[in-house]
Amino acid sequence: MSDTVPDWLSKALGKTAGDVRGGHAKIVAAKLGSEAMVNKGGFALSSAAFKAGGPLDPCFTADEEDAVAPPLEWTAPPPGTQELVLIVEDADFQTGEPFCHWLVWGLPGQKGMILEGETPPRVGKNAFGNSEWLLPDPPTGDKPHDFVFQLFALDLPLTLMPGANREELVAAMEGHVTAVAMLTATYTREEGGDYDWEDGDEEI
Repeated sequence: MSDTVPDWLSKALGKTAGDVRGGHAKIVAAKLGSEAMVNKGGFALSSAAFKAGGPLDPCFTADEEDAVAPPLEWTAPPPGTQELVLIVEDADFQTGEPFCHWLVWGLPGQKGMILEGETPPRVGKNAFGNSEWLLPDPPTGDKPHDFVFQLFALDLPLTLMPGANREELVAAMEGHVTAVAMLTATYTREEGGDYDWEDGDEEI
């Protein structure tokens, strides 16, 4: 996929042309979304825990031992929506590819929310192969990373069972996304980042 971020995606992410990076062009929304789909019919995603473009509190990251996923809420998707899918990716992972932190599907196609620390109905494998919220933990000394929360409205219910990976979920969604809402949070870790990979390590 191209490293060029389309104008509609930059705008949806609240970014200026000079503030987007190659990783933004590789998030799932860049592949499955379009300008016409963004916030279609007023569809929007927000969180009581952080503002759009604002920092994540340490209680949602690897900075705290008992950290959990942040709360999220969304307005009603377009009529005819059968299911919602949430994908959270770090657009600034050092390999240049988005790092998957959360895959969630099976959400009803209506206005709703995920409570802080709540376990959603169906969760897929994150970049470490675990079916849970992967705590943000960028390499020590990195500039703030963008964690992009992407909520997709689908025109059919998915039959994927819990534990599917990113590629399987994206393949099942392809051709069925009717709207997308996005919310970006930033996070930087001053010390103790765990994602400094050794030679030969590969992202799952």
